[in-house]
Amino acid sequence: MIDLQKSALSLLKRFFGYDSFRPIQFDVIQEVMSGRDALVLMPTGGGKSICYQIPALLRDGCTIVISPLLALMKDQVDGLRANGIPAAAINSMQREATNREIIEKVHEGKVKLLYISPERLLSEVSMWSSTMNISMIAIDEAHCISQWGHDFRPEYTKLAVLKQYFPNVPFMALTATADKLTREDILRQMRMKDARLFISSFDRPNLSLAVDADATTGRQKLERIDEFLQRHPAQSGIIYCLARNTTESLAEDLRSMGYKAACYHAGLSTEERMLIQQQFLNDEIEIMCATIAFGMGIDKSNIRWVIHYNMPKNVECYYQEIGRAGRDGMAADTLMFYSYADVAMLTHFVEESGQMDINREKLQRMQEYAEAGICRRRMLLSYFNERYDHDCGNCDVCRNPPKRIDGTLLAQKAISAIARVDEKVGLNMLIDILRGSRKAAILERGYDKIKTFGVGADMPPMVWSRYILQMLQLGLLEIAYNEDNHLKITPYGWDVVRGSHRIEMSQVLLVRNTARTARPFRQSDMREWTFEEKLFAELKRVRLEIAKSEGVQAYNVLSDKVLSEVVKTTPVNFLEFAEISGIGEAKLLNYSKPFISVVRKMKGLPATQTGLSEDMTFYLINKGYDMLEIAEKRGLKLSTIASHVSKFIQFDKIKPNQYWAFIAPYDYEEIMNRYKQTGGKFNAVEVYGADAYKVTIAFAINRKRQQITQ
Repeated sequence: MIDLQKSALSLLKRFFGYDSFRPIQFDVIQEVMSGRDALVLMPTGGGKSICYQIPALLRDGCTIVISPLLALMKDQVDGLRANGIPAAAINSMQREATNREIIEKVHEGKVKLLYISPERLLSEVSMWSSTMNISMIAIDEAHCISQWGHDFRPEYTKLAVLKQYFPNVPFMALTATADKLTREDILRQMRMKDARLFISSFDRPNLSLAVDADATTGRQKLERIDEFLQRHPAQSGIIYCLARNTTESLAEDLRSMGYKAACYHAGLSTEERMLIQQQFLNDEIEIMCATIAFGMGIDKSNIRWVIHYNMPKNVECYYQEIGRAGRDGMAADTLMFYSYADVAMLTHFVEESGQMDINREKLQRMQEYAEAGICRRRMLLSYFNERYDHDCGNCDVCRNPPKRIDGTLLAQKAISAIARVDEKVGLNMLIDILRGSRKAAILERGYDKIKTFGVGADMPPMVWSRYILQMLQLGLLEIAYNEDNHLKITPYGWDVVRGSHRIEMSQVLLVRNTARTARPFRQSDMREWTFEEKLFAELKRVRLEIAKSEGVQAYNVLSDKVLSEVVKTTPVNFLEFAEISGIGEAKLLNYSKPFISVVRKMKGLPATQTGLSEDMTFYLINKGYDMLEIAEKRGLKLSTIASHVSKFIQFDKIKPNQYWAFIAPYDYEEIMNRYKQTGGKFNAVEVYGADAYKVTIAFAINRKRQQITQ
């Protein structure tokens, strides 16, 4: 086990730039390295991919990764290649000749991770099972297997046949969200009888949680979104909406206010969706107004916020969608708008679903979360059966704990009004009655004549709405969704109106609208920024240039978290840059120069670092690479690497007992004898050919020995 852990940590540092594993990652690695199956539940951004990527590097052969979306495959493959890992994907977006070439490379052992859709794998598997060296099969987004999962996909249910083709290959199913019922169904569907279940903490402490039940109209929501966005200038984020037309109108409104926004939904053509998604991934669009059609394929690490324009249909969807923010571990904000109208709309969807009972229960739990008067994180984690015994301090309830009041009289007013209209009104009309509105609909029905008309005129509609939602949550009222969403009084509600029970409610305070008119974010604003803000912006600019030139996403070059560390430490040379966590060897060698140049310029130093190339070689020497490997890795001639080694010897960076790692003692003796015999007049290339680089090292050792002797 010690050797396995050492090897795994070495690969983690080499390819990903991290010194240690996150909780349970190594436990999962150890399990599959023993040839056993595993079901892994880990939150979005929690490091699921490391659980199969490290074993893929450790095991002989190719690991197959089953992924549902082409965009997700491309993103993963680009990220792995940027880290120096041989990965590829087979999909319908590539020429078939390209797909066949990749399969040949897999057969030749030149690919360590192969990403593929379930449909394509099932069509190929009969030809692969006896000829291809498969080390492991990882099923990403495994909740798609289960009919109880929030994104069930029928094609995933056929994957169980893989157990017949690869009976001795370990399987790993991974998902960010799956309740107990879904977990059991995944194991049953995949015939993973003895699979060990690994559940990481679902806590994402870097995400702030907030719910807004005050903004219920489109105009109110737009004002709150505007206010929110002004606290997140030039940052990437997603606004999830239930309806397609909402995504379109909201994006248009935001653009008119100066924001870089676009919409995304299933009604757009494939070409339009791909273009918009690519622009968002490249940071050309900052705000994506989208339906849930947008998301699972998004591995963008620098999304700083997520807003839900409407309440999601269940906690699993909500949790996965907010999990797309802050994947890099940096602070990120989430906001969910909640209203009676959302509950009514979603309940209508539930009534039409094929699994009405369980979906109704899931919606109820989502509603409980939205109306929570206790720490939201505690409620969220309890849904996933995780104990969390303290308040988080990073949700709106913790930051502004609600004051408890005696709500009996308020409830009696509302319930009495409902009773006097024979339980034939919905929320909005009830509020109009309580506030004494003289709208035509009120007067036509004679509701202005009832005793409770106008008894709540002292409270704004928004405040009444919040209190009535609490009455629903407390069980005093219920909604008759099959009767135009009319409010009905429960037996408990009748007890309260008769005075046999008293109730407590959270005090609702009227929030004053402080939203301002947004303005476009302009580059000229940098004049007002701090040094750190200017440096971060310049680093992002250079990152985007590199990403465009290489055809990858900006966050696959370096994440925002890494850029933040660069800002914090301001490395001005390669060895300082190499100390930053999250930069593997490949990225260190490929990207250090442009980013170091930015830091040096901003600090008033010459942009070019003296000795950068030598530092890179010295770094690789200390990592245990020999000269041939260093020359190949850096794309340089052996003679260049030898000249670097010669300098290291000259300036005592390499000690005498290390010399022989670069030249064998007998080679040294032969070269020095020839030097003496010819008086130093021989041509190294003519005599030694490809080994001429050894002459440079031999002369350096000889000079150093003479200095020591003197």
